[in-house]
Amino acid sequence: MIALSLHRKVSVIGAGMTRFHHKLHLEKQGRELFTEAALEAAESVDNGFTLKEADALYLGYFSSDMFEGQAHISALMADWIGINPKPAVRVEGACASSGMAVNMGVLAIASGLYDVVVVGGVEKMRTLDTSKVTDTLAMAADVSYEVAMGFTFPGLYAAIASAYFNKYGSTWEQLANISIKNHENGALNKKAHYQETIMDIAKKLGERKQMSFSDEMEFLNSALNPMVASPLRLFDCCPISDGAAAVILAADDVAKKYTDTPVKIVGIGQASDTMALHDREDITALMASRVASRNAYDMAGIKAKDVSVACVHDCFTIAEIVATEDLGFFPKGQGGKAAMEGRTGLDGDVAVNADGGLKAKGHPVGATGAAMVYDIFKQLRGEAGDHQVADAEVGIAHNVGAAGATVTMQVYRR
Repeated sequence: MIALSLHRKVSVIGAGMTRFHHKLHLEKQGRELFTEAALEAAESVDNGFTLKEADALYLGYFSSDMFEGQAHISALMADWIGINPKPAVRVEGACASSGMAVNMGVLAIASGLYDVVVVGGVEKMRTLDTSKVTDTLAMAADVSYEVAMGFTFPGLYAAIASAYFNKYGSTWEQLANISIKNHENGALNKKAHYQETIMDIAKKLGERKQMSFSDEMEFLNSALNPMVASPLRLFDCCPISDGAAAVILAADDVAKKYTDTPVKIVGIGQASDTMALHDREDITALMASRVASRNAYDMAGIKAKDVSVACVHDCFTIAEIVATEDLGFFPKGQGGKAAMEGRTGLDGDVAVNADGGLKAKGHPVGATGAAMVYDIFKQLRGEAGDHQVADAEVGIAHNVGAAGATVTMQVYRR
């Protein structure tokens, strides 16, 4: 297969995001959250930028219809960020909605149609209670063959975890280690939903219940970490969050007007798979992740070993382990072991989810892909603060829709 290329090069020149949270944004609508993120993105451009300079908007929002009772959301957002009459497009691909939006923005600039676009995502989920949020998210699975049988996403990823354990002899302790690592990273990230380590949470909850824990594993094995869908426990699951993220993309020949330190997008990929898990030959890997990453690496002219920092889609702890294998960082069956050895830590072979990942940073579904780009942008410019990865030169953003039916990926270079 001939490696594809972008005939017009594209860079990120600015990025912004709200803090992800479940309570801080209760009084805000999605339009307000996205406007906040877009304004921060504009303010981050080194030599000045106003949103009116954008040629178009690509917006990821999984379910504005269910969460806010508001369809036709792209035109509304274009109005709120002040770019009318520029074209605006809503992109929906479940949890990969804004990852898809980023790819669409890149292609629109690479085609020569536009010079500068605003791309981002938002999800206002806490308008519904937990059971209704779960039901809404389940619409991204196969409604006829999975949801009708009682599956929700914790159940689907539990099936992946069970199959993985059976095939490779892995244990739940490896999953717990992912949660511990990502909460440690999230505690360093001012934008994260959870800015607490697992031990911080253990002490707080333990005081309420008059319990004490000697370490994280004792807490994670306790009744305060109940089973959600075996073998996944509560702290194996990402939280329900509200939030938004936005990035500004520009053609390289235009980017130099705005900044001397753009972050270059050197490869993109996207792939699909069967919606229902039962139709897949192997559910311990996501075929779409393998295809999308291979295409992105080939376009960028790199190998997995060249990646310094990786934002991977860890909606559940098993998803991070599978992703690190699918993306080529570790052999199949070795992702959990590698994480326990510290090879995915901030100073490891490849820093995986330095921002806390979906597990600790949060997962407002439509905003997640753009939030990954936000952190890669900050990392490659040396602006990530306390969770900065030293000497980061190449970063990736890996965004999964549902249980892998859609996967997007981009490769970024300093």
